[in-house]
Amino acid sequence: MTASTPLNPALTTWTGHEGLPRFDLVKDTDFAPAFEAAFKAHEAEIDDIAANPEAPTFDNTVIALEIAGDELSRISSIFWNKAGADTNETIQALERDIAPKMSRHYSKIGMNAALFKRIDTLWENRERLGLNLEATRVLERHWKGFVKSGAKLGKDEQERLAAINETLAGLGAKFGQNVLADEKNWALFLASDEDLAGVPDFLRDAMAAAASDRGENGKYAVTLSRSIIEPFLTFSDNRERREQAFRAWIARGENGGETDNRGLIAETLALRSEKAKLLGYDNYAALKLDNTMAKTPAAVNGLLMQVWEKAVARAREEEADLAKLVAAEGRNHDVMPWDWRHYAEKLRAEKFNFSEGELKPYLQLEKIIDACFDVAQRLFDITATEKKGVAGYHPDVRVFEIRDAAGKLVALFLGDYFARSSKRSGAWMSAFQSQHKLKLKNGAVGELPIIYNVCNFAKPAEGKPALLSLDDARTLFHEFGHALHGMLSNVTYPSVSGTGVSRDFVELPSQLYEHWLTVPDILKRYAVHYQTGEPMPEALLDKVLAARTFNSGFATVEFTSSALVDMAYHTAETQSEPMALEAATLEKIGMPQSIVMRHRSPHFLHVFSGDGYSAGYYSYMWSEVLDADAFAAFEETGNPFDPGMAKKLKDSVYSVGGSIDPEDAYKGFRGKLPSPDAMLAKKGLAA
Repeated sequence: MTASTPLNPALTTWTGHEGLPRFDLVKDTDFAPAFEAAFKAHEAEIDDIAANPEAPTFDNTVIALEIAGDELSRISSIFWNKAGADTNETIQALERDIAPKMSRHYSKIGMNAALFKRIDTLWENRERLGLNLEATRVLERHWKGFVKSGAKLGKDEQERLAAINETLAGLGAKFGQNVLADEKNWALFLASDEDLAGVPDFLRDAMAAAASDRGENGKYAVTLSRSIIEPFLTFSDNRERREQAFRAWIARGENGGETDNRGLIAETLALRSEKAKLLGYDNYAALKLDNTMAKTPAAVNGLLMQVWEKAVARAREEEADLAKLVAAEGRNHDVMPWDWRHYAEKLRAEKFNFSEGELKPYLQLEKIIDACFDVAQRLFDITATEKKGVAGYHPDVRVFEIRDAAGKLVALFLGDYFARSSKRSGAWMSAFQSQHKLKLKNGAVGELPIIYNVCNFAKPAEGKPALLSLDDARTLFHEFGHALHGMLSNVTYPSVSGTGVSRDFVELPSQLYEHWLTVPDILKRYAVHYQTGEPMPEALLDKVLAARTFNSGFATVEFTSSALVDMAYHTAETQSEPMALEAATLEKIGMPQSIVMRHRSPHFLHVFSGDGYSAGYYSYMWSEVLDADAFAAFEETGNPFDPGMAKKLKDSVYSVGGSIDPEDAYKGFRGKLPSPDAMLAKKGLAA
C-alpha cells in the first residue's frame, strides 16, 4: 500500500490496548478498498520472492513467504471476524464479493511457476539445508500446499482448478449467509399459559429478552439459537409447539426460495470431486485426509462404524425407556425427534433424581468463565485479568490480558458470549493475530497472540445473570481449550502456530479441556447458586457425575450419523442428488426415526460454509479417542492437576502447534498412541 492511497490505517496498524485493533475506528465501507490494495501489495511481495536473482535459500524464500502479506492478514482477520460475529447487509454483500477474489488471489500464488521452482528446489535438497525439525515441517507444509494448489498441473488444468476454487469460495459464503438468514427470520412468539406450559423461569427470561429484541414486548420468543431451542424442546409440555419449533430448526437451509441450500450442496460436491480428480486423488475425502492422522477414508469409516454399532444399540434401549414414559402418560404416539429431549429429561429426573433445571441456578456464566481461567492457572501457570473499558468489536465483547507466572503478557483474549441476530450460530475460536518469533518488515520481532472465543448463549434480561446448561458450560470450556492452544503457542513460524495442526488433531486441546469442568473440586468451587452463593449440594453433584453417560446413545448417534454422511458425500462417485444420498446413507446404517443428524446437510456449516471440516467432521471423534486417553493420564496420577503431567501436556501438545508431527506430539505426552477403549468407556459404550 502506498502512502498516498486513501485507506484507513486502523485496519493494518493496530494501536489499541497492547496492540489490539481499534475496532471503533473501522467502518464497513473501509474494507473494499483495503482488500484491493492489500491484494496488490501481497502480489508484489510474492513477485519479488519469485524473481529473486539469488539462489533459493530457506531465508530468502520460505521465511520471506511466512512474513509476506501481513497487511492482508490483518485486514482479513478483522473482516472475517465481523462477517461471522456481527454481520449486516453491507458486510454480507462484500463477503460474497471478497470470498472468490481471495480464492483467486491465493490460487495465483499457488500456481506461480517461478516461486514453486524455488520451493521445489529447497524441498529436493532439504536434507542438505541443515534445518531443524520445525523448519523442515514449515518447508514441507509450503511444498505440499503448492502441489495441492496445482503447481504441478498444466496451464489449462491450473486455470480450471483456480475457477473451481473461486466458485467454491462464493458457494461457501452464500451457504453460511442462507443459514443465518433462516435463523434470523424465524421466531415463534408465545404468550398463553398453554403455550408456555412446562417452560421454567430461566428459559422464560431468555425468551422474553429474545422477543423484546424483536420488538415483541410482553411475549416470549422461541428462536433457533441452540441455547433457546434445545431447552425449549427439553422442558415444554406442549407437544404441538415442540414439533413446530423442531421442524423449523431442522429445516434451516431447506425452506425453498433464495435461502435454500440444496442446490448449493450439489454444486459444491460436484466441484470438490472434480478438484480432487484434477489433483490425482480418487475422491475429495482422499485429498482432504492426506497429511492427517487418519490418512484414509477407510480408517475414518472404520472408527465411525465401530462406534455407530454400539451407539445405535444403546439408543434403541434409550428409546424403549422413553416410550414407556410416553405410554405412562396415556399418550399413543411413537417417540419422535421433538419428543426425545423432553422425555429424556423426565427419565433423567426419574433415574438420577435431578433435572437440567436444577443445575441451571448453579451454572452462572461468570463463574464458569472464572472456572476456565482457574483451571488454566493450575495447569499452565497463567492468569487472566479483564480490562474493563477496553473496547472489543461489539459492546458484548470482553477483553482479558493473559500473563505467565512472572507477570509477562503472553496473549490477549476476547470473549463474545451472547447470541444475537448478527452472529452465525454455533461456537468457535479464531485469532486476530497468531504467535510467532520472526522479524517482520516493520521491524517488530514476533507477535503476541490475540485470540477470541465466540459463543451463542441466551442473553439474560437486564439485571439477571446468564445461566448455562451443562452442555453450554462444556462448550465454553471446549472453546477456551482451543483458545489456550493459540495462546500457549511457542513456535518460530506463523504457519505452524497454535491451531495450525492437522484437522483431526486440532480438537484434542479443546475436547481434553472439557474434562476439567466436571472435576469435583472445580464444580464445588464454581457451581454456586446465583442467589444464595451456596455451592452445588454434594448430593446433586454426585448425581451429575453419576449421570455423565446418560443419553449417550442419542448424543453419539446424532454426531456419528453426521460424520458418516459427510464421508459418504466426499467418497461418492456422483453427487447429483445429495439429499437422496443423505437419506440412503441414514437408511443403510439404520438411523432411528426418533433421532436426526446433529447437523442436517442444508445447514451443515462445518462442511459446506467453507472447506474447514469437509470430509473432516469425524475429527471430533478421532480427537475424542486421544482426549479420553490423555485425561486418563491425569487420573492415573490421582491428581487432575498433576504438575508433571501438566508440564508434559503444555510442552508436547498445547505449545508446539504444527511444529512436529501430531503422532509424535501425542507420544511425547503419553508415550504411546491410544486405542478407542477409553473413549468408548467415557461414553458408557464399552462392551
